[in-house]
Amino acid sequence: MELKERLLASYLAFEDRTEMDDHVRNIRSQAIKNFESNGFPSKKDEEWKYTSLNPLLKVPYTVFSKKENSVEFKDVKKYFLHEIDSYKLVFIDGVYSSFLSETTHQGMDICLLSSALSKPKYKMVMDRFYNQATDKNESLTSLNTAFATEGAYINIPKGKVVNKPIQIIHFSTGQESALMLFPRNLIVVGENAHVQIIERHQSLYENPVLTNAVTEIFANKRAIVDYYKIQNDLPSASLIDHTYISQKQDSNCAVHTFSFGGKMTRNNLNFYQEGEHVQSTLKGITLVGDKQHVDHHTLVAHNQPNCESFQEYKGIYADQSTGVFNGKVIVKKEAQKTNAYQQNNNLLTGDKATINTKPQLEIFADDVKCSHGCTIGQLDKKALFYLRARGIPEKEAKALLMYAFANDVLSAVKIQEIKTRITKIIANKIGVKLGFDI
Repeated sequence: MELKERLLASYLAFEDRTEMDDHVRNIRSQAIKNFESNGFPSKKDEEWKYTSLNPLLKVPYTVFSKKENSVEFKDVKKYFLHEIDSYKLVFIDGVYSSFLSETTHQGMDICLLSSALSKPKYKMVMDRFYNQATDKNESLTSLNTAFATEGAYINIPKGKVVNKPIQIIHFSTGQESALMLFPRNLIVVGENAHVQIIERHQSLYENPVLTNAVTEIFANKRAIVDYYKIQNDLPSASLIDHTYISQKQDSNCAVHTFSFGGKMTRNNLNFYQEGEHVQSTLKGITLVGDKQHVDHHTLVAHNQPNCESFQEYKGIYADQSTGVFNGKVIVKKEAQKTNAYQQNNNLLTGDKATINTKPQLEIFADDVKCSHGCTIGQLDKKALFYLRARGIPEKEAKALLMYAFANDVLSAVKIQEIKTRITKIIANKIGVKLGFDI
């Protein structure tokens, strides 16, 4: 049985065993019909031209974990940003772990999506649930809509500045021979509120896992959202990540994506500017080798005037790894005075490494400042010679050049502990010790 048919059959069992009200049931039913009609995307689809899901579709994934699994903090401590105090929402094989988590309802809600959906006082959650992503008619988002039962619900009220970051971490234990997960996050940030969030998906064993995640973020007037995605998983793990961000007037949202590991990673990042004087920032660093595949698909929809967006993605590809960058900026006729910048720079350090990059602008307004570009190259031989002539070994010289190449993105990170963590991951990936902190 192919994976699509297996999932459709699993949905019937899922529907029978899951309690839900009629509204949610109707949404899920429509979503599974959309997936049944469209199926998994293929390379015939323009948006998936350079990323094939065929190797994943041959794996016999199950969507139900047969037993409730647990992990000890000492075994997973290294995956947390444990150097600082933070709120934590931790999920193990899709199930919430109260032992590893730290939630709150004191002046804000940092809790479970399932709990919020089940309580009448959270009617706002029901109104927003599936609202933004469902309208996009994307088959993998629809698949998540059909099966998602758990994830993070974060509601920051008007004027609230969250005093410490929030970590959302999903672990897979490998207890199943092959597992497919469907986490769903809903984040609402009120007027003048400010929040920092760190997200990670991590396999603990070599058994295959495919995570199809959806995150919806609603940023109200003058809200500030700082979002960090750390992707450094095992070679047996694959991630398809959809993030939808709706921004109101004067809001400022930034998403930093650090992709270092995993068999296949696909990041779909979509910004919708729904008010004036909005700022959107999309930055990323990719550093992969072997036969790893990382695909960044971004969309910034400028729907209102006097807004800005800034995209900067750096990629370093070794061995037989493959990178994809497809960034699209759409400026509607009404969005005069738009300032949009998009840049994708790549280093190929392996003879068989490849990169497919396509920055795009679709401009329907006449009073705008928009630019885009991409570069593909290798390490500068003159710079390498300069460093080696001053006594720096070749391996360390190459590492310094690669680090300098990526540092523009790192410099924008606002949490020092994340900078330090990413620096160590980069050093480990390129096999050197960097004798400094940033």
